[in-house]
Amino acid sequence: MQASPAWILEDQKGLESLKLVDKKPVPSLGDHDVLVRIHAASLNHRDLAIAKGAHSLVIHPHVVAASDGAGIVERVGPQVQGLQPGDQVCTYMVPNKPADEPVTFADISRGLGQQVDGTLRRQAIFDESALVKMPSGLSFLEASTLTCAALTAWNALFGLASRAPKKGDVVLVQGTGGVSVIALQFALAAGATVIATTSSDTKAQRLHALGAHHVLNYRRNPKWGEAAKQLTPDGQGVHLVVDVGGLSTASQSLKAVRPEGVIAMTGLLGGPPPDSDLNTLIDCLVNLCTVRGVLLGTRRQFEEMNRFIEEHQIRPAVDERVFGFAEIGEAYRYMEEQRHFSKVCVRVD
Repeated sequence: MQASPAWILEDQKGLESLKLVDKKPVPSLGDHDVLVRIHAASLNHRDLAIAKGAHSLVIHPHVVAASDGAGIVERVGPQVQGLQPGDQVCTYMVPNKPADEPVTFADISRGLGQQVDGTLRRQAIFDESALVKMPSGLSFLEASTLTCAALTAWNALFGLASRAPKKGDVVLVQGTGGVSVIALQFALAAGATVIATTSSDTKAQRLHALGAHHVLNYRRNPKWGEAAKQLTPDGQGVHLVVDVGGLSTASQSLKAVRPEGVIAMTGLLGGPPPDSDLNTLIDCLVNLCTVRGVLLGTRRQFEEMNRFIEEHQIRPAVDERVFGFAEIGEAYRYMEEQRHFSKVCVRVD
């Protein structure tokens, strides 16, 4: 087998730690291994944090970066079941995890792009548990966005089956990152009314183009949670909030949610707003709501999500700028500067 180029992390001192090397894959497959020709990858804020050594994230030496990708199966090990050469697949971040078992931070810290070689390479050998079949009808670029952001959004919306959005419900999504944009697309497909937030008029236009019923500018209106509540038909508030900011957005999420509504906490993108009190568990009582921590999703949920994508013919939104394999440093910088809309994607092959 020929050497396969790959982007590795030599260290965790920032984007300069990313290096392009010739990395020779193991020519023989283990019993449960699958050789994949990767065609596209996408980036997450986790990838930035790993490159910078933030949040005490530790890598395996010279690990291949990034967790999200899509490609074609080329060969399979003798004990592999459910996959065969020619299958189109997406990566699942956490290999060797039971299909129905919730993912923890410890699991993710052992996952692709951190302790296990990731997707920024042209050929990759994965354990079969790190792969799921792609939804039909998607390009490799679109499918490469599903591993982290889409699965997190799916879990946030549908992880509690009894509280999943339906026709007549109102869902609030925050910002224009990968989780929020695909959550908007999923919620619309379920028949919900969607309120979105952004600080950019240009991005607001894109949100409207995707189908958002209302878009609030959170810089011009710091009380966007209260404004969202007033946009609901009965003025009681939204049924479900997909919160990506954590401390920076929790207070307004609580203002927006209706009694017996759900706030799905999916991210920690911001610190606490200035001159504000931190929210506590008592706020759940005061606002009569459920606040739920959401971290990725199970492999079974991934399969359910892919069926939903096929059924509703959803095409995941990607940023209009797509990077080449030689432009990984630029792609990371583009995401770091928050110039993207939804997902930053890379053509690998």
